[in-house]
Amino acid sequence: MATLTEIARHLDEMLGTATVPDYPPALNGIQVETDDAIVKVAAAVDARERTIRAAAEAGANLLLVHHGLFWGGLQPLRGPTRRRIHTLLAARLALYSSHIPLDAHPELGNNVLLARELGLTAADGFARYQGLDIGVAGEDTVPTAELIARADAFARRWGGAARHSIAEPGRVTRRWAICTGAGASRETLTEAATRGIDTLIVGEGPHWTAIDADELGITVIYAGHYATETLGVRALATYVAERWHIPWTFIDVPTGL
Repeated sequence: MATLTEIARHLDEMLGTATVPDYPPALNGIQVETDDAIVKVAAAVDARERTIRAAAEAGANLLLVHHGLFWGGLQPLRGPTRRRIHTLLAARLALYSSHIPLDAHPELGNNVLLARELGLTAADGFARYQGLDIGVAGEDTVPTAELIARADAFARRWGGAARHSIAEPGRVTRRWAICTGAGASRETLTEAATRGIDTLIVGEGPHWTAIDADELGITVIYAGHYATETLGVRALATYVAERWHIPWTFIDVPTGL
């Protein structure tokens, strides 16, 4: 049977855990360890109490997440934080987290998989962060209303709904870019405008991004932070399950965002 050390070593190398830049609270890689052989894998977007409990109840002893235990920064071991860690340790449940390394992966990443879900062909990188392209971009000719409908159908499968900034009737998308999660920002809008992107697809973003996007001639499709980040962890769990011949399950706990 596979050990956590064996699985994590392989994933760290494949995802570039040690070299891909990320925010300090991400703490990519093993966050909680176990000495037990891994018998079942669970995947979830967030390391929250509900997903941890559900993973333990499902008989998993390895939980793969996109947002780990420390995403909110340093916190005392009280309340929800204490309960999360207590449940992990009591269930002998290991936790492995991958944020930007999973966002940016060319095969298992949230961005390339969202492009595929929406029927788009990724041909270039986008959303450059410390020398790394986190997102993807490409050229496809599709009515923007149709692209919005595809994004909404996808978001609704994961407990959400797509929103969008102004899109004039009859508008056609020709140059698009994707940055999942909190992908609408000053940096992504500037990059999109500079590169002639007419449609930017993200998980979520501040209200002002819709205003600035309209004045830049860009339509932003907000397909849901949670929904757009279900893809990578599910693909990663599938990969682990197939490579080591162990079962896996997805713990679906939408945030509504």
